[in-house]
Amino acid sequence: MLKNFFTFLLLFTVTISISQVLYKNPVYTEINKSTHTYSNHLNSPLKFDFYKAKANKQLTPLVVYVHGGGFSSGKRDEKDFVDFAKKLAEYGYAVASVSYRLTMKGIGFGCNVDSDKKIAAINTASYDVNLAVNYILKKNNQFNIESSKIILAGSSAGAETVLNTVYTYKDSILPPDFSYAGVIGMAGAITSLNNINENTAIPTQLFHGTGDRLVPYNIAPHHYCLPNKNGYLLLFGSNPIAKRLSGLGAAYYLYTVEGGSHDWASLPITQCFDEIIDFLFNDIVKAKTKRQTVRTITSN
Repeated sequence: MLKNFFTFLLLFTVTISISQVLYKNPVYTEINKSTHTYSNHLNSPLKFDFYKAKANKQLTPLVVYVHGGGFSSGKRDEKDFVDFAKKLAEYGYAVASVSYRLTMKGIGFGCNVDSDKKIAAINTASYDVNLAVNYILKKNNQFNIESSKIILAGSSAGAETVLNTVYTYKDSILPPDFSYAGVIGMAGAITSLNNINENTAIPTQLFHGTGDRLVPYNIAPHHYCLPNKNGYLLLFGSNPIAKRLSGLGAAYYLYTVEGGSHDWASLPITQCFDEIIDFLFNDIVKAKTKRQTVRTITSN
């Protein structure tokens, strides 16, 4: 009878392992973390933490996560970010949680700060993110990343950074034939929709609360600054971005929280992990069709 029990246990374990689909289900348990310096700009080292399962030896999609903090604060290794990165690594993804220059530290990002400085801060962060990705590409024998499957993700200022990076900002750091595979913006916005077209549109997932008073869900000034303020900067939030992608027939996933505040810059990584995996697996890893997903919930 004991032999039969162990035979059943073995078969049960094998069945469970077979049913787990890489990038869709957790398949790894032991996660390695390493820290890398990708730039010493002005003698101020910029680093990223790299997460990947110890047993994962294959070419792997990479999620590059950019933290929030109004371009003046925030850290790449806050607990929720670390937990999020490790959980993604259990599903087979590699993750790089990136630090970038906090050029608005001690200045802020409010209505009294010149809009030109705000745009410069966003562009500087985009430059740094591209620099980190370029570092990974150049040393890919060390990281073993599938270069055609690199996804940017960010919260608040980080969301503004990653959306700016793929849809507004231009530089020559990255190889000319490189393009990001997708982008995830959590309460983010951009300064123009003009560069979203058939050639630039990539799978885009957007989380946003309609009651966000810092980064608008629709079209409105950043922080809702009045037109006579130095910091007046018109932004296009998740809804107009999704509408532009919809009109192009491009893949997008809009997650709207009716009445939701700016808290939804950070909540998705803990409360919407399944939705993020759904997007990563179906719209980027598999990408058999260009899905257009719209989901709306009510904030409580």
